[in-house]
Amino acid sequence: MSTHPAAHSRSTSLTCTALSFSWPDGTPVLDDFQIAVGPGRTGLIGVNGSGKSTLLKLFAGVLTPTDGKVKVMGSVGYLPQNLVLDTGLRVDEALEIADRRAALHAIEAGDASEENFTVVGDDWDVEERALATLGELGLGHVGLDRTIGEVSGGESVLLRLAALLLSRPDVLLLDEPTNNLDLYARRRLYDAVSSYSGVLVVVSHDRELLERVDQIADLRDGEVRWYGGTFSEYQEALAVEQEAAERMVRVAEADVQKQKRELADAQVKLAKRKKYGQKMQEQKREPKIVMGLRKRAAQESAGKHRIMHAERLKDARERLGEAEELVREDAVIRVELPYTTVHPGRDVLSVRDLVMPYGARLDGQFELRGPERVALTGRNGAGKTTLLRTIAKQLAPLSGEVEAKVVSRFLPQRLDVLDDSLSVAQNVALLAPAATNNLIRARLARFLFKGAKADQAVGTLSGGERFRATLAALLLADPAPQLLMLDEPTNNLDMASVRQLTEALHAYEGALIVASHDEPFLESIGITRRLHLGVEPAGLDAPEEHQGPEGP
Repeated sequence: MSTHPAAHSRSTSLTCTALSFSWPDGTPVLDDFQIAVGPGRTGLIGVNGSGKSTLLKLFAGVLTPTDGKVKVMGSVGYLPQNLVLDTGLRVDEALEIADRRAALHAIEAGDASEENFTVVGDDWDVEERALATLGELGLGHVGLDRTIGEVSGGESVLLRLAALLLSRPDVLLLDEPTNNLDLYARRRLYDAVSSYSGVLVVVSHDRELLERVDQIADLRDGEVRWYGGTFSEYQEALAVEQEAAERMVRVAEADVQKQKRELADAQVKLAKRKKYGQKMQEQKREPKIVMGLRKRAAQESAGKHRIMHAERLKDARERLGEAEELVREDAVIRVELPYTTVHPGRDVLSVRDLVMPYGARLDGQFELRGPERVALTGRNGAGKTTLLRTIAKQLAPLSGEVEAKVVSRFLPQRLDVLDDSLSVAQNVALLAPAATNNLIRARLARFLFKGAKADQAVGTLSGGERFRATLAALLLADPAPQLLMLDEPTNNLDMASVRQLTEALHAYEGALIVASHDEPFLESIGITRRLHLGVEPAGLDAPEEHQGPEGP
């Protein structure tokens, strides 16, 4: 394992020594793990299920290690991947300044009790700092007296980040912070990360965010390798490493073949010598004692020769194995979407003057025909998820018409369609009662749930693993979808799996509606037009082409 340059300095802030962690059911995550993280902004990357989120929870004290030690120097602020805030909380309560704010207002109103001064302490500008922090994160319109239930999911993430920044932690831990954030909110978060001067560790697959870090920590096979610089610089360094590793494999393979040939040649020569010796003995051209000595010497020489070549071949194979271990072949999902051709011109979806719950609306008429690929875009709170849930008949419209004219399937952003208490295989069986156990397990194997993994409880899965399980269940359900609706599908996927999902969607011949803030992903799946909800704030350009009806 490579060690970070700051690992042995006094300024090291996060240290794990001989750390092991397993889930209650015995599933191991980390074993005898070591890491030391120093000052600066660190991007922690790795494939789904490698233990990134678990490691952050161990740093934050949310989880307790099975064995070993976690040492953190200073205070810690932690933003989890799946943030859940009480919708009844006021914004100042979510920012954790309600007590100081109330005491401050009481003092301003004439209540000079010692208790109020104790609560305020030296934080006399707490309200001004809170409003300034909200403004920097694009939340200047959110009043301190509003409730969490009045803001969008993306805004609640930024509110939690604002609370962390206000508390001024020595160490800031962020787990997939851009999930569910619109482009405007992402830019605000990028700025906050770029300007953060403390110790920051961020787990993310957001490439633009990872361009703001000082070093990359690559968690793989229970070890961390460090790369200085941004994600682009990491990719360049990794490409050079992999090219050298593949070259070593080719050299080692050639050496193995060479040693095989030399061993075969040696065996042929030894066989010829043995045959010649037998011939001489049969013809009795030399005294018996001489022939015996010659035979023994030949046998000893032959044995040494054979052992030498066998050892050379063994060594060559070991070198090949070592070289192959350096070449990365990350397991990726193999998504096979149902063959569901939708012919051009066929009516797929019709929406007219739709008024939905939570204040979302879609004025006018929207028609989807044939195998169109529609990107559903808009700021957090514009109603994208609400529209998809309405089309999927999970919500009833307040007025207007919505009619899906083909079989549709919906993959929700919250991934809450599976039962946490059941295994992956059991969940899929519930949604596909006619499928055999062998068919279910064969399909799950394509999503990397092989053997015992298919029997793992859904509640113990990582975000990316849960996505794979949900997608597998959706695609195995009958009948197969001709309209596929995806809500932020790349949020919990590692980059290799995003590429696989992209390839699978390219092969899909049905209609698509994809709600996503991930512009590179939308471009890669061949979007044919956009349906934009809401109005972009000043200073942020909305997509220019394929504008759809607007909501509030």
